[in-house]
Amino acid sequence: MNITATLFGQVIVFTLLILFIKRFLWEPVLNTMEDRKARIAEGLAASEKGAEDARLAEERAIEILREAKNQAAEIVAQGKAREAQIVEEAKNKAIEEANRIKVATEAELEQEVIRAKDSLRTQVSELAVAGASKILGKEIDAKTHKSVLDELVAKI
Repeated sequence: MNITATLFGQVIVFTLLILFIKRFLWEPVLNTMEDRKARIAEGLAASEKGAEDARLAEERAIEILREAKNQAAEIVAQGKAREAQIVEEAKNKAIEEANRIKVATEAELEQEVIRAKDSLRTQVSELAVAGASKILGKEIDAKTHKSVLDELVAKI
Protein backbone atom coordinates (compact mmCIF):
# COMPACT_ATOMS: atom_id res chain seq x y z
CA MET A 1 0.00 0.00 0.00
CA ASN A 2 0.95 3.32 -0.82
CA ILE A 3 1.16 6.21 1.64
CA THR A 4 -0.86 8.37 -0.67
CA ALA A 5 -3.64 5.85 -0.91
CA THR A 6 -3.62 5.38 2.86
CA LEU A 7 -3.61 9.10 3.37
CA PHE A 8 -6.32 9.49 0.81
CA GLY A 9 -8.34 6.74 2.55
CA GLN A 10 -7.84 8.38 5.94
CA VAL A 11 -9.00 11.74 4.57
CA ILE A 12 -12.15 10.10 3.21
CA VAL A 13 -12.81 8.31 6.49
CA PHE A 14 -12.06 11.49 8.42
CA THR A 15 -14.43 13.47 6.18
CA LEU A 16 -17.14 10.84 6.64
CA LEU A 17 -16.54 10.93 10.38
CA ILE A 18 -16.90 14.72 10.44
CA LEU A 19 -20.10 14.55 8.35
CA PHE A 20 -21.45 11.82 10.62
CA ILE A 21 -20.59 13.78 13.78
CA LYS A 22 -22.00 17.02 12.30
CA ARG A 23 -25.22 15.39 11.23
CA PHE A 24 -25.96 13.03 14.09
CA LEU A 25 -24.05 14.40 17.08
CA TRP A 26 -23.05 18.04 16.59
CA GLU A 27 -26.48 19.49 15.75
CA PRO A 28 -28.36 17.68 18.55
CA VAL A 29 -25.68 18.82 20.99
CA LEU A 30 -25.96 22.40 19.68
CA ASN A 31 -29.75 22.23 19.84
CA THR A 32 -29.56 20.92 23.39
CA MET A 33 -27.12 23.67 24.32
CA GLU A 34 -29.35 26.32 22.71
CA ASP A 35 -32.36 24.94 24.59
CA ARG A 36 -30.41 24.96 27.83
CA LYS A 37 -29.18 28.49 27.13
CA ALA A 38 -32.78 29.60 26.51
CA ARG A 39 -33.98 27.92 29.74
CA ILE A 40 -31.17 29.55 31.71
CA ALA A 41 -32.07 32.94 30.21
CA GLU A 42 -35.72 32.37 31.08
CA GLY A 43 -34.72 31.33 34.61
CA LEU A 44 -32.61 34.45 35.04
CA ALA A 45 -35.43 36.63 33.73
CA ALA A 46 -37.89 34.90 36.05
CA SER A 47 -35.44 35.33 38.93
CA GLU A 48 -35.10 39.05 38.20
CA LYS A 49 -38.87 39.37 37.88
CA GLY A 50 -39.28 37.46 41.15
CA ALA A 51 -36.76 39.75 42.88
CA GLU A 52 -38.63 42.79 41.56
CA ASP A 53 -41.95 41.32 42.68
CA ALA A 54 -40.47 40.57 46.12
CA ARG A 55 -39.21 44.17 46.39
CA LEU A 56 -42.62 45.53 45.40
CA ALA A 57 -44.34 43.17 47.84
CA GLU A 58 -41.99 44.28 50.62
CA GLU A 59 -42.70 47.94 49.85
CA ARG A 60 -46.43 47.23 49.85
CA ALA A 61 -46.13 45.33 53.14
CA ILE A 62 -44.25 48.27 54.69
CA GLU A 63 -46.95 50.64 53.43
CA ILE A 64 -49.71 48.40 54.82
CA LEU A 65 -47.92 48.22 58.18
CA ARG A 66 -47.57 52.01 58.23
CA GLU A 67 -51.29 52.38 57.48
CA ALA A 68 -52.14 49.82 60.17
CA LYS A 69 -49.97 51.68 62.71
CA ASN A 70 -51.67 54.95 61.80
CA GLN A 71 -55.09 53.35 62.16
CA ALA A 72 -54.08 51.79 65.48
CA ALA A 73 -52.83 55.16 66.74
CA GLU A 74 -56.07 56.78 65.62
CA ILE A 75 -58.13 54.08 67.36
CA VAL A 76 -56.08 54.52 70.55
CA ALA A 77 -56.55 58.29 70.37
CA GLN A 78 -60.30 57.83 69.89
CA GLY A 79 -60.35 55.40 72.81
CA LYS A 80 -58.52 57.87 75.05
CA ALA A 81 -60.88 60.66 74.00
CA ARG A 82 -63.87 58.43 74.70
CA GLU A 83 -62.34 57.43 78.04
CA ALA A 84 -61.90 61.10 78.99
CA GLN A 85 -65.47 61.80 77.89
CA ILE A 86 -66.83 58.89 79.97
CA VAL A 87 -64.80 60.00 83.00
CA GLU A 88 -66.07 63.56 82.60
CA GLU A 89 -69.66 62.33 82.26
CA ALA A 90 -69.23 60.17 85.35
CA LYS A 91 -67.81 63.14 87.28
CA ASN A 92 -70.70 65.34 86.19
CA LYS A 93 -73.24 62.67 87.14
CA ALA A 94 -71.54 62.19 90.51
CA ILE A 95 -71.58 65.94 91.14
CA GLU A 96 -75.24 66.14 90.14
CA GLU A 97 -76.08 63.18 92.38
CA ALA A 98 -74.12 64.72 95.25
CA ASN A 99 -75.94 68.03 94.77
CA ARG A 100 -79.29 66.24 94.64
CA ILE A 101 -78.47 64.29 97.80
CA LYS A 102 -77.26 67.50 99.45
CA VAL A 103 -80.47 69.34 98.55
CA ALA A 104 -82.58 66.40 99.71
CA THR A 105 -80.61 66.19 102.95
CA GLU A 106 -80.89 69.93 103.52
CA ALA A 107 -84.64 69.75 102.91
CA GLU A 108 -84.94 66.80 105.27
CA LEU A 109 -82.84 68.63 107.86
CA GLU A 110 -85.02 71.71 107.47
CA GLN A 111 -88.12 69.55 108.00
CA GLU A 112 -86.53 68.04 111.12
CA VAL A 113 -85.71 71.53 112.40
CA ILE A 114 -89.31 72.64 111.79
CA ARG A 115 -90.66 69.54 113.56
CA ALA A 116 -88.26 70.06 116.45
CA LYS A 117 -89.32 73.71 116.73
CA ASP A 118 -92.97 72.72 116.62
CA SER A 119 -92.37 70.07 119.24
CA LEU A 120 -90.41 72.53 121.35
CA ARG A 121 -93.16 75.14 121.01
CA THR A 122 -95.73 72.60 122.06
CA GLN A 123 -93.65 71.60 125.05
CA VAL A 124 -92.97 75.25 125.96
CA SER A 125 -96.66 76.08 125.72
CA GLU A 126 -97.47 73.09 127.93
CA LEU A 127 -94.83 74.24 130.39
CA ALA A 128 -96.16 77.79 130.22
CA VAL A 129 -99.68 76.57 130.91
CA ALA A 130 -98.43 74.41 133.76
CA GLY A 131 -96.39 77.28 135.15
CA ALA A 132 -99.26 79.74 134.82
CA SER A 133 -101.65 77.35 136.51
CA LYS A 134 -99.27 76.97 139.41
CA ILE A 135 -98.83 80.70 139.64
CA LEU A 136 -102.51 81.43 139.47
CA GLY A 137 -103.32 78.53 141.62
CA LYS A 138 -105.97 77.21 139.39
CA GLU A 139 -106.00 75.16 136.34
CA ILE A 140 -106.03 76.83 132.97
CA ASP A 141 -108.01 75.01 130.39
CA ALA A 142 -106.05 74.76 127.14
CA LYS A 143 -109.20 74.46 125.06
CA THR A 144 -110.79 77.65 126.38
CA HIS A 145 -107.67 79.71 126.10
CA LYS A 146 -106.53 78.26 122.76
CA SER A 147 -106.22 81.63 121.02
CA VAL A 148 -104.04 83.01 123.80
CA LEU A 149 -101.86 79.88 123.74
CA ASP A 150 -101.53 79.98 119.93
CA GLU A 151 -100.43 83.62 120.21
CA LEU A 152 -97.88 82.59 122.86
CA VAL A 153 -96.60 79.73 120.68
CA ALA A 154 -96.24 82.10 117.70
CA LYS A 155 -94.14 84.49 119.80
CA ILE A 156 -91.90 81.70 120.95
